[in-house]
Amino acid sequence: MSCREVRELIHGYADGELDLVRNLEMERHFRECAACASDYERLRGLRAAMSGSLPYYQPPAGLERRLHARLRAEPGTEPRVREFAMRWQWAAIAAALVLTAAGVWRVARMSSRPDSAEILANEAVSSHVRSLMAAHLTDVASSDRHTVKPWFNGKLDFSPAVGDFPSQGFTLAGGRLDYLDGRPVAALVYQRRQHIINLFVWPAPDHPDSEILATDRQGYHVLHWTKVHMNYWAVSDLNARELREFAELVRKTV
Repeated sequence: MSCREVRELIHGYADGELDLVRNLEMERHFRECAACASDYERLRGLRAAMSGSLPYYQPPAGLERRLHARLRAEPGTEPRVREFAMRWQWAAIAAALVLTAAGVWRVARMSSRPDSAEILANEAVSSHVRSLMAAHLTDVASSDRHTVKPWFNGKLDFSPAVGDFPSQGFTLAGGRLDYLDGRPVAALVYQRRQHIINLFVWPAPDHPDSEILATDRQGYHVLHWTKVHMNYWAVSDLNARELREFAELVRKTV
């Protein structure tokens, strides 16, 4: 995918409107092209800045009364007062209609736009699928957490907790660097029989601990939670019961 194609699709990507293949192509391009990745981050920042309340100008108290008084103070201005009052009323009605239309448009856009959790779920599933399709499941392949955890040193601005649960049937397969939520993250890879589990981990400094929340995307189960100011997102085609069992094991080790 070229930079020109990325620029044409970047708004659709930010709105969560692209299909899985296009999402994968966009994410791959962002990892390889710093300029386009920077453009996307600026777009995310602009959207966040514009997501506040609509601007509204509140006229000073008594403005209309002072305008009427000034017009009446001039001789022969009574017809002009009535004309001005009529124009003021029509202007007020027009402004109200504009604000109403803008509010309706914004509500419609927000109701049709996925929230941050939905966007992250889509990103996590896309990264999971990409790791399986691109034969790039791990950057460091090891079942030893004392090998996997130190591998991330110097590659991330945090140190992920790495658990290993072979006696419970969840074997550590390794780890890799990935990209979610606009930043590099740790991807810890586990295996349950023939099923692969991707566990994405990155800091959440302003988020309190949360319970495990579940959703499904494109046939994959997705679990996410926050613990000790860290985000955890687990994705797999493993059945929902066993994936939750895995998530509970991870939460207890942190």
